[in-house]
Order: sequence, then C-alpha cells, then structure tokens
Amino acid sequence: MLVLVDLDNTLVDRTGSFRRWALDWIPAHGGAAVDVAWTIEADNDGYEPRPRLAAQLAERLGLPVQHLLEELQLGVVAHLDPDPAVAAVLQEAVAAGWSPVVVTNGSVRQQEAKLRRTGLDKLVAGWVVSEGVGVRKPDRRIFDLGAEAAGLPSAAGGWMIGDNPADDIAGAAAAGLRTVWLHRGRQWPSSLAVEPTRTADDFPSALRGILGS
Repeated sequence: MLVLVDLDNTLVDRTGSFRRWALDWIPAHGGAAVDVAWTIEADNDGYEPRPRLAAQLAERLGLPVQHLLEELQLGVVAHLDPDPAVAAVLQEAVAAGWSPVVVTNGSVRQQEAKLRRTGLDKLVAGWVVSEGVGVRKPDRRIFDLGAEAAGLPSAAGGWMIGDNPADDIAGAAAAGLRTVWLHRGRQWPSSLAVEPTRTADDFPSALRGILGS
C-alpha cells in the first residue's frame, strides 16, 4: 500500500527551522532585527527561489552571494529538529504493510540532507527529489516516479499527504491518488477545482487516519 509524502512542512518543520536559522545566523553576521524580519517575510515560506533570495540578502548584509546561497541551502538544515511523533507513525505504517515514499520539490543536496539530518532516510521506502528526476510537483509524472521508488507500477490508488494545495493535493489527485491536506490553519483555496479527500492538523494524525480507514 502506497503513501506518498511531502517533505517540507509535512514531515519536517521547514518554517520553524528557517526562522531559527534567521534568528541565529543573521545577527551573527552583522544583521539587525529588521533584517531578520525582512528575511523571514522574503523567504515566502520557502517558495522564493534560493538564488534570488541569496542575492537580495547578500546585498542587504554586504556578504558574498555564494556564501549566502550555501547558508540558505544547508545552514537551514542544521536547524531542523527531528520529530519523534513523525518517526513513530512512519514506523507504525511500515509495520502495517505501507510503503511511505517522500516526493519533494527542491535540490537533491538540500532535500537529502534534511532526510539524513532527521533520520527520515531510514524510515521511508524511498524518495524522489524534483531536481534529480527533472520533473516537479504538480506534474503527475513525479507521483508515478514515487510509486516506482516503492516498487509499484503506478501511484493511482495510493495516498498523498502534503501541505501545498496545488503541488501536493491537486497534482496528486490528477495522478489518481486520494489525498490528505495539512491545512496549517489555512482555508482551502476556492480557485482550485479539486478538494482534498481529507484534511488534517498534522502529519501523524493524517497518516494514522489513513491507517485506520
């Protein structure tokens, strides 16, 4: 049984780790509180392209762009905290015969570093990173590649858990998956023609809901 899972703000608290990095790193490199606030807002919850954010922040702080890009990619990873509740429910799923596979957009280097940092690399059946396969969510092909990572021919009939309405939920629905949306206190966007099969407060409750169905 297949369950595809988003990484950032699904399995790991990407928003929290970025905030901790900004509060720690920016003042240590000459930035003020206003620079920290600007950086957190400009990050756009991780959706601002890293090269562009690095260039803007480098100009703001008077630092080399490449140094900032490295920090944005890997410095943030060092501020990730593993979540025991996530690990526990993944172990429950595997024991029950499920094959959890991470499907994530981003760079291979950064996303695999997150998996290793949190120990998730040892708890899932595999992962697919957009940079490595040349296709991004919401393209339905990346979901089928996730199924292939679990040794299955197609993602259709499985589940997808994620927090991004368009990339995770609408994309997965187009690939024939049932979906669980992690709402994070948000309303479902009325602009999307599809709706999630279920909604959940967090990943452990999302996955346990599937296991109990």
